[in-house]
Amino acid sequence: MDREGGIRRRISRGMIPVLALHVGTEYYRLRRKPPVTAGLILANTLIYLRPGTLDRILPTIDEVWFNPHLIVKYGDLKRFFLSAFYHMSESHLVYNMMSLLWKGIQLETSMGSVEFTSMLAALLTLSQGITLLLAKSLLLFFDYETAYYNQFAVGFSGVLFAMKVVLNSESDDLTSLNGLLIPARHAAWAELILIQLFVPGVSFLGHLGGILAGLLYLKLRRSYSGPDPLAALMRHTAAVVSWPVKFLRSLIGWPTRRISGRGTVGSRRPVQRVYDVWRCAACTYDNSALADVCEMCGTERLGNGFTAPMLSNGNVELSLEEVRRRRLERFGR
Repeated sequence: MDREGGIRRRISRGMIPVLALHVGTEYYRLRRKPPVTAGLILANTLIYLRPGTLDRILPTIDEVWFNPHLIVKYGDLKRFFLSAFYHMSESHLVYNMMSLLWKGIQLETSMGSVEFTSMLAALLTLSQGITLLLAKSLLLFFDYETAYYNQFAVGFSGVLFAMKVVLNSESDDLTSLNGLLIPARHAAWAELILIQLFVPGVSFLGHLGGILAGLLYLKLRRSYSGPDPLAALMRHTAAVVSWPVKFLRSLIGWPTRRISGRGTVGSRRPVQRVYDVWRCAACTYDNSALADVCEMCGTERLGNGFTAPMLSNGNVELSLEEVRRRRLERFGR
């Protein structure tokens, strides 16, 4: 959203508690909780509310407006990156975060948190960069200085448009947009036009930059067959940072309790402590002892053991045919 809509005083209308309730409800029903999406929603909300010490630490919105003229003139990277995480009003924040919740759950669950984080970093950089390039090009070729080059804008909308492009890139379905049935892969373009027509004060270049960023990201990923270098770097960094903790755990024999998440599927390591972790006989998923039903395939656990007699090494005595049948049932879904 751009500055032309005016900077209004922040008055809570009760929309943020509704957002929190909706996010909590969605995450409660999910078997796998996408942490990056939740962290982004929390970060954007805290930046908007600026509680306590954050109000003194965080830059003000006047210091982070996305303004092409100031970014180019002073090389202001703070405006380039931070403007996406600021919002002008409670409704602006809640609308964007609801959209982020829906798109983030689908993308992070399918891609994994590391790949999802890498994609978000790329989309943020590309969308802001393309928006800046478009504004500068309009100034050079059409002298649109007042309309776009000196425009002030904030909000996560550009990244959300890019996420929509990525999410619908392989879809052949139809989607409804204000009652209009259109191909899902073209939904971002239709939404760009409708928002520009009916919502005053929005940043057309910011939204357009997001769509182009999503298309460019898809083209780059399809043309590059190797692993995502940023995701690989993040994995290696996480491994190095977590190594001391894993080493200490191995020394003191501190078990890892898994309440939610992906767990391990098909692991050959025997379960040593049944009251901490139990292994499903059907799909070999290691479940928390707090769960009575396998989080992966739904096979029930009876008492302190499994649905079949337990051997001394922590595995389960099932016929080969029964194990084969259950695994085919699990992976055939």
